[in-house]
Amino acid sequence: MPERPTAATPPTPTAATTATTAATGREPARVGLPLTLVLGSLSALAPLSMDMYLPSLPRITTGLHTSDALVQLTLTACLTGLALGQLLAGPLSDALGRRRPLLVGLALYVLSTAACALVGDVRLLIACRVVQGLSGAAGIVISRAVVRDLFDGLAAARFASTLMLVSGSAPLLAPILGGQLLRFTSWRGVFGVLAGLGVVILLATAALVRETLPPGRRRRGGLPDTARTIRALLADRLFSGYLLAVAFGFGALFAFIAGSPYMVQQVFHGSAQTYSLLFALVETGLVGMSQLTGRLLLGRFRSHGIQLAGVLVLALAGTGLVLMCTVWHAGLVALTLGLFAMAGGLGLVTPASSALALQRAPHAAGTASALLGTLQFLTAALAPALVGLGGQGSALPMAVVILGMALAALLAFVLLCRPWQPAGDPLRTGTSATDSGA
Repeated sequence: MPERPTAATPPTPTAATTATTAATGREPARVGLPLTLVLGSLSALAPLSMDMYLPSLPRITTGLHTSDALVQLTLTACLTGLALGQLLAGPLSDALGRRRPLLVGLALYVLSTAACALVGDVRLLIACRVVQGLSGAAGIVISRAVVRDLFDGLAAARFASTLMLVSGSAPLLAPILGGQLLRFTSWRGVFGVLAGLGVVILLATAALVRETLPPGRRRRGGLPDTARTIRALLADRLFSGYLLAVAFGFGALFAFIAGSPYMVQQVFHGSAQTYSLLFALVETGLVGMSQLTGRLLLGRFRSHGIQLAGVLVLALAGTGLVLMCTVWHAGLVALTLGLFAMAGGLGLVTPASSALALQRAPHAAGTASALLGTLQFLTAALAPALVGLGGQGSALPMAVVILGMALAALLAFVLLCRPWQPAGDPLRTGTSATDSGA
């Protein structure tokens, strides 16, 4: 019988691991490929729940005899559940350990996703999507907390970019798979496939993910302790800067996710398959730039400089998209290039910002991860509602929301993180929440 991969085995020392060891007092872990794939799949499960069914949105409108606005609320409902679920799962994982809340959340995810395939009313679908988001949130928040249990500093940022390769590849392929599934089945079949994927991930998690938070490191203070921890994290200027930069960046991404199916299929009269290809191209910008950032840029350039470049690219891409819709009246190809640039900017921001935020909460990684994910998905839940208010007759509402979110990310990062101030790279020096930046 093959040996089960362990959560961590001693790595061969490298320059990166030596720097991390010197800064933190412990060597970073080495994680085997099977566990890496499971952790990536856990963080991908919630995006899959949104992306695979996106080509089906117009068909859900027709099949349930309802309006586009109500069907778009199924996306907002899932995002809201993901946001609130992380706020519950994160502190629970700090108190009970990582494994038990994760397995319970995955089991509930499978049941709620199967229910989505069976409902006959859009309001029931919205309710099931809330539960699907609440339960799927455990995978996102706890997988990030596991990474923080195993890694510090630059090693954490680089492993986060590796996870993004896994988790980003799945949603990249999801709309293509969803579009192809519609050739053979209805939108209900898409949810059936998602439920099946949930079963596979649940079984793999039960087999491969061991407990990474020993009892001696768990927090037992209950709700008062959680509230104190949240207040302390939000009072940390740098943590809040990283948090808001990522959250508003994801708001821009989800404005694209909400508006693009209608932009392609109703404004430019493309097919579900054309939309799937556009989505895959834009997602490639996010995944590719996150890999470039994690593997080549971090460690060679200051992390704050990389993040500043990312939010600037986001703002410039948003500006370009608005101009394309109002002044230049650009076609689908030009808009796709602008969306690709927007996703690339987010790929510059995310690896360093997420790792730095968690680095500032070494004793409450689950709660910090929950805050990071909650605000991301609350902002992402707001974006589809804002796009829907502008109607589906043009790409302009989507472009305006992308620009607004990008400018908010830029403003938050510049004001709170102050990237012009001379300082060492906190990813290399192991800066914690106790330093002068708090």
